[in-house]
Amino acid sequence: MTATGTRRLKVAPALPTIQAACHGPAGRGAGEGAPVVALAGAPNVGKSTLFNALTGLRATTGNWPGTTVDVGRGVWRFRAGDRVCACEHCEGTCAAHQPSEFTLVDLPGAYSLDPISPDEELTRALLVDAPAAERLDAVVVVVDAAHLARSLHLVCQLRESTHRVVVALTMTDVARQAGVEVDSHALAEAVGCPVVVVDPRRRTGLDNLTRFVRESLARPRPTARVVAPASDDLAREDERFGWIEAAVDAGTTTSGAQRMSFSDRVDRVALHPVAGPLLFLAVMWLVFQITTTVAAPLQDALDGLFTGPVSDAVRAGLGLVGLGGTWVEGLLVDGLVAGVGMLLTFVPLMALMFVLLALLEDSGYLARAAVVSDKLMRSIGLPGKAFLPLIVGFGCNVPAISATRILGDARQRILTALLVPFTSCTARLTVYVMVGTIFFGRAAGTVVFVMYLLSILFVVGVGLALRATLWRTMGAEPLVLDLPPYQAPTLRLTASVTWTRLQGFLRTASGIIVVTVCAVWLLQSIPTQQGESFGSVPVEDSVYAAGARAVAPVFAPAGFDAWQTTSALVVGFVAKEAVISSWAQTYAVTEPAEGEDPGDLGAAIMGAFEESSGGHPLPAVWAFLIFLMAYTPCVATVAAQHREIGLRWTLFGIAVQLAVAWTAAVAVFQIGRLFW
Repeated sequence: MTATGTRRLKVAPALPTIQAACHGPAGRGAGEGAPVVALAGAPNVGKSTLFNALTGLRATTGNWPGTTVDVGRGVWRFRAGDRVCACEHCEGTCAAHQPSEFTLVDLPGAYSLDPISPDEELTRALLVDAPAAERLDAVVVVVDAAHLARSLHLVCQLRESTHRVVVALTMTDVARQAGVEVDSHALAEAVGCPVVVVDPRRRTGLDNLTRFVRESLARPRPTARVVAPASDDLAREDERFGWIEAAVDAGTTTSGAQRMSFSDRVDRVALHPVAGPLLFLAVMWLVFQITTTVAAPLQDALDGLFTGPVSDAVRAGLGLVGLGGTWVEGLLVDGLVAGVGMLLTFVPLMALMFVLLALLEDSGYLARAAVVSDKLMRSIGLPGKAFLPLIVGFGCNVPAISATRILGDARQRILTALLVPFTSCTARLTVYVMVGTIFFGRAAGTVVFVMYLLSILFVVGVGLALRATLWRTMGAEPLVLDLPPYQAPTLRLTASVTWTRLQGFLRTASGIIVVTVCAVWLLQSIPTQQGESFGSVPVEDSVYAAGARAVAPVFAPAGFDAWQTTSALVVGFVAKEAVISSWAQTYAVTEPAEGEDPGDLGAAIMGAFEESSGGHPLPAVWAFLIFLMAYTPCVATVAAQHREIGLRWTLFGIAVQLAVAWTAAVAVFQIGRLFW
């Protein structure tokens, strides 16, 4: 595109949009004719955080490599400024005069334009291989001041093209702590393009970045520069590294002797082969313990709100309009209020969990998990960075499967995508907490921790089995990973990440869950016996119960073949959060036995496990939790697998998940009932 704004990059629909958490596009582009600016840079240099700061969007950010696996898109708005155009006779018509906005594109992280994975291939395609009519108007390369030489490799390659390049220099405080001062003016002279110091986490330097990008757009495109003949790749790389070394020497000064940084001192423990894994397990146990302990009173308060005042208010309102006691009351009170209300009681728990995980991410600690797990990952034929998609999977399996694109080997991507569903997403967390609280009381936090530990063991075990049968010759290269420095988490970024993930959870509650709740209520309202009317049939005589009873015998060897439990698992195939809403609906419309508290959902669930297990409820509960952890997460995960690895491997994965889940559940119950 020229400075007159007559062409623009076809951002949609040719390019995918990044997903905010795992639900929906992050944003739209600017108006027709607006300049298109790309953010490029290595993983973990603050690129996506800068994208959010400039656009006000909430794209997924994380303090480890491989977070951005799609193309983010948003509107970079700014205040009108003075004329910055270098044109002689444009009369204020060129794009540089426009006060409105840019279209900002957040490219997947890449160390260079020589791709080794699908996400890096996408970055190269947009920066190098795009047709001339769809070229980006400018590229902002985000450079880590603490690892300047490594970050400048991409700048070096881009300067050989016709791109307008502006360097956004981040992590200057981290470099200063290590005794390195970066002179942005001297560095700009050395690299031949503007260099702007920014801190996207604290929103500083953004106005200067906007000004330099606008000034860059006002100038003609540079001519392509080649540092060596294209046929001589070794000579080209030698000259590039010489250029990088000269730029670093010109732009940096070292103050005194290099000293060990705070991050290096902490990593003596965090990355220790013995202490590192133990520290990671201790941190995660503490997270789950804090989550379940602090959130419990808030959950009880919300539960009382929905089962009491909210339900009573709905009944009273329906009574005033003559709909009391009708099927409408059943749908609203026993369906929506009971189902969605029970799910929403877990909002405080989810919010607290997201806050704690965001603090660990922003501090830089979670990136160390990849290093700690490197040896474990390589034992199943995967590189250490395969742990990064798996870590994402503990939040949501859908973006985790997309994140497998950071792996260069197709077989490694397939294997990782097959293992991701065994990671316990936050949707399953709600069920863990509910069941753990009912059966184990104050030990619920430890139960949740055990489930997450078992999840890791299942990933490793299934990975070993698949490698031994399908990919016996697959090896893994050593882990090469840039560890981010430890840093104090910022309130703004922590709140932003927490709200983004909580929004995803709430969207599920207001979307899939509402539809599922209505479908469950409809099936529970259709009678199977003559003489019973729609909407007033006992749930045990409904189509819903009849279907669940047909499936229930499959789970008899696992000790949880009660139709109420089976039906919840079937509904959970849509979304694991729906397991809770299904239970709430089922027991809300069941006539209570004599002396039973009709509002005591926990007692009803406990009674079902007691009966179905033949007096061995605890082994049955553990079998149920393990089956819930291992079987197919949700239809959204299946769709993501189909997109990334194809239908054949997706169906294979579903078969493996169901087989492993059922076998493990039966083994746990049959062995456990011998001791409990």
